[in-house]
Amino acid sequence: MILALAACSGFIPHSDNHGTTGPALRVATYNTSLFSDEAGGVIRQLEGNSAHARKIAAVLQKVRPDLVLLNEFDYDDAHRAADLFQQRYLEVAQPGGGEPLRYPYRYLAPVNTGVPSGLDLDRNGSVGGAGRERGNDAWGYGLHPGQYGMLVLSRFPIDEYQVRTFQLLRWSALPGAVNPVDPTTATAFYTDAAWKQLRLSSKSHWDVPVRTPGGVMHFLVSHPTPPVFDGPENRNGIRNADEIRLWREYLTPGDAPWLCDDKGYCGGLAADARFVIAGDLNNDPADGDGQHEAIIELLEHPRVMRMATPRSEGGEETALAYAAKGLQRRGAPAHVTGDFGRRNGALRLDYVLPSTGFALTGSGVFWPKKDHPDAAIADGSDHHLVWVDLTL
Repeated sequence: MILALAACSGFIPHSDNHGTTGPALRVATYNTSLFSDEAGGVIRQLEGNSAHARKIAAVLQKVRPDLVLLNEFDYDDAHRAADLFQQRYLEVAQPGGGEPLRYPYRYLAPVNTGVPSGLDLDRNGSVGGAGRERGNDAWGYGLHPGQYGMLVLSRFPIDEYQVRTFQLLRWSALPGAVNPVDPTTATAFYTDAAWKQLRLSSKSHWDVPVRTPGGVMHFLVSHPTPPVFDGPENRNGIRNADEIRLWREYLTPGDAPWLCDDKGYCGGLAADARFVIAGDLNNDPADGDGQHEAIIELLEHPRVMRMATPRSEGGEETALAYAAKGLQRRGAPAHVTGDFGRRNGALRLDYVLPSTGFALTGSGVFWPKKDHPDAAIADGSDHHLVWVDLTL
């Protein structure tokens, strides 16, 4: 019966045991689009009665992940937005959702988006300015510090003392990193001074150790820059690829004295550590913009589990509708995770990638078909929640 229902809705309800030995764990990622162009804007939205936030909360109540990364959730130093979302939305039953949902543990921290660099990073002849010009000269594009931030919610304790963040890591420290070249002048896009200071992560990269019933699991989360909104030098496409490559370097055995976190500790992840990589990685393996080999090489890393790709009926329906209008996909239509309009169509940008050592017992994308009742809550963001069920 459960499998029959899943075939209709594209979603398998969460249960405490999936028929295999060991504790079960549902892990998810969801780009929520809970951001504002104004500092404090999301707080004001959540203090009211945000229909957008109610839909996001309803999806989370429906899927009920044990551990979830929320991308594009604006960060504020007082954590007011996170408090409001938990108390006024997740802990209140939402229309179309499920029972109230409480996460006793969470992790959030500053990100690079909107933080002024003091440098002319877009090479327009001035530093800062207004609107997009100000955003382009931030360490990561954003109109105010914390825009497009990240939030981790967990049912299980987070070892905050062992969290590693890589907000400050210099792009030039990454082995093989190359200053993007402007083909019209055959010169490096960034000045030497800017290139030596420019941070790799457009938001941040976090290693969040979670003490699950099956042992410690490292939640490796990020949100690389979109590989667009640049010029012929392709600086965002190259940065996106290198932000993804940082996780490959982090997982690869061997000394990495350059790989130093914000506390000054250097080196990658222990060879015997279990992990899940999660986030909106802004790179489809076959379609859209970006260097596709970057995500393919992460998917094929020896420490990443080989698994069936999460899928949905709604994503397939949307991708096929674009194909009927002439926008063809090379990748499987059922694998897409978001709808990005007439130019880009539907793409697979959101990932939950477990390490070897787990058993995969289920997965999916919460994207019901347009005629399904759950479609009423699934349109809160242009991205859709991706989840996997794991056991040890």
